[in-house]
Amino acid sequence: MSSDVRVRFCPSPTGDPHVGMLRTALFNWAHARHVGGTFVFRIEDTDAARDSEESYEALLSALRWLGLDWDEGPEVGGDHGPYRQSERGEIYAGVIAQLSDGGYTYNCYCNAAELEERRDAARKAGRPSGYDGHCRDLTTEQIAACEAEGRTHIVRFRMPGTNWRWNDLIRGDVEFQAEHVPDFAIVRANGDPLYTLVNPTDDALMEITHVLRGEDLLSSTPRQLALHGALIELGIGSGVMPEFGHLPYVMGEGNKKLSKRDPEASFSLYQKRGYLPEGLANYLALLGWSPGGDVEFFSLQQMAEAFDVSTVNANPARFDLKKCTAINGDWIRALEPADLATRIEPFLIEAGVLPTEPTAEHRDLLLAAIPHVSERMETLAQSVGMVGFLFAGQPGSLPFKRDQEDSEKLLDEQGVAVVAAAHDALKDLSDWNTDNIQTALRGQLIEVMELKPKVAFGPVRVAVTGRRVSPPLFESLELLGRERSLERLSL
Repeated sequence: MSSDVRVRFCPSPTGDPHVGMLRTALFNWAHARHVGGTFVFRIEDTDAARDSEESYEALLSALRWLGLDWDEGPEVGGDHGPYRQSERGEIYAGVIAQLSDGGYTYNCYCNAAELEERRDAARKAGRPSGYDGHCRDLTTEQIAACEAEGRTHIVRFRMPGTNWRWNDLIRGDVEFQAEHVPDFAIVRANGDPLYTLVNPTDDALMEITHVLRGEDLLSSTPRQLALHGALIELGIGSGVMPEFGHLPYVMGEGNKKLSKRDPEASFSLYQKRGYLPEGLANYLALLGWSPGGDVEFFSLQQMAEAFDVSTVNANPARFDLKKCTAINGDWIRALEPADLATRIEPFLIEAGVLPTEPTAEHRDLLLAAIPHVSERMETLAQSVGMVGFLFAGQPGSLPFKRDQEDSEKLLDEQGVAVVAAAHDALKDLSDWNTDNIQTALRGQLIEVMELKPKVAFGPVRVAVTGRRVSPPLFESLELLGRERSLERLSL
């Protein structure tokens, strides 16, 4: 299936990518893939004071990591480039000139103090406090007087003074009264174009047909519709008015909008903690949409096949870190053991559990441990605590060290005696495997010493793995091997 649908994702490269931003990218990608359209990725980097190359690279990396490919944009190219606004200055200058020549704009000489004074007066009078059109119809003499005073000016777009109504792809009929959509700035006093100009200009020139963006931009849509109308009248771009759809807010703790300051909003947090791209993308998709029924576990491909923008919920979506983590755990358990081992390996190397260049023996041991730890993991970073004991003390790895708190609680006088008994039960074991280990330990600790399982096996677990929480004890002993197991049981 193919279509003429063209959507775009156009973030600003400031700071760490935000999960709400990536949800927007995901929904645009899914819509394009579902209808066989084109997904355009462009960068809005006209704010030199805030934009950075580091953030730009982080954006590209984030999309690649999530598995979102783009049809046009940075590193891919396309017929509508450049795809970084910082490289499109001449294009914007030409559009500004055409808008001016067509009478769609005017110079505004009001300074900040004058604007605030008039806004304050409007608020006190119960009127809308937006720009009042003070410079909209200045005479030639008035303009000359402003210039003589040395006043700088911005460029404002001349709104047509009509009410604005459109059928939002997600919210249905939306209407704004003309008095709430005043003339707006499109060029700074230094001549640099503003977002209000470059965003719809790029949409027009890149022939964007559907704009899916956050609810926080809903109030700016009448301005975009007006500017699109002017561009169409001037013959700039495709001549097609895009359809708009506004995605629901992503809410954080306390039912407040998730902001960049919230820890769970940071994309890099999920990479560092070892969330899978499949898991995070799966959860982000559920923030305002679902494939129907009780289905909550699906791949990107399955999402693309099922995605229908008309079924996106307009109500705010709450970001639940616990649910995100639980879905990630489901994805960990869905991976093939060899795949999971490969993804875990970098976390073990970074933590010093494995050397920089793991040997074949290291990788074989890790793969053997996967079935015993995958059920207990929700993030890849948890693997460090789960399997670290298997490699500790080997060349290139950290020395074996028991958790101090767990040791103090379980390796008291009674615990040490239990561990000694476990050592004696295992030292002459002929065939070192899980079943034989279990039989020997149960026979000595449960049947002979009449200990309850928690009392019997807790100290042994801490002695061998260094922690109270570990993979299954008997399997852990088999993986660790006779020599190292008996050494750790010799307190």
